[in-house]
Amino acid sequence: MAGGACIGTGIGPTVIDRVIGVAKAYTTRVGEGPFPTELTCGIGEQLCTRGAEFGTTTGRRRRCGWFDAVIGRYAVRINGLDCLAITKLDVLDEVDEIKVCVAYELDGSRCEELPSSAHTFVRCKPIYKPCRVGNSRRGTVVP
Repeated sequence: MAGGACIGTGIGPTVIDRVIGVAKAYTTRVGEGPFPTELTCGIGEQLCTRGAEFGTTTGRRRRCGWFDAVIGRYAVRINGLDCLAITKLDVLDEVDEIKVCVAYELDGSRCEELPSSAHTFVRCKPIYKPCRVGNSRRGTVVP
């Protein structure tokens, strides 16, 4: 949370003139719980291995999935982000098609907001927008 930076540094929020978010090019999660974009196939393993997705202290494997723009939009909104830096793009270099979760299907309806409860979130199915990778070395992605 961006607001926590003020508390942790001892400065007021009016001193901050810009908030930069940082996110991975794919989504990860440690432990149990709902994870709509989780990849339980070879691509998930590939992301974990290439991205070194293991806990620093415990060595526990992180669960990996496609980028979840629903969660991303929520993070932008609650943190008041001005811009977003995307990390670990190189981990996706060897993937032919990248998927981005743009919404969820929830009980037969399209949902573009993050559900407020885990009981609801667990029923969400990702709605993807596939992107064909142009020349990943130069960073182009073709929707």
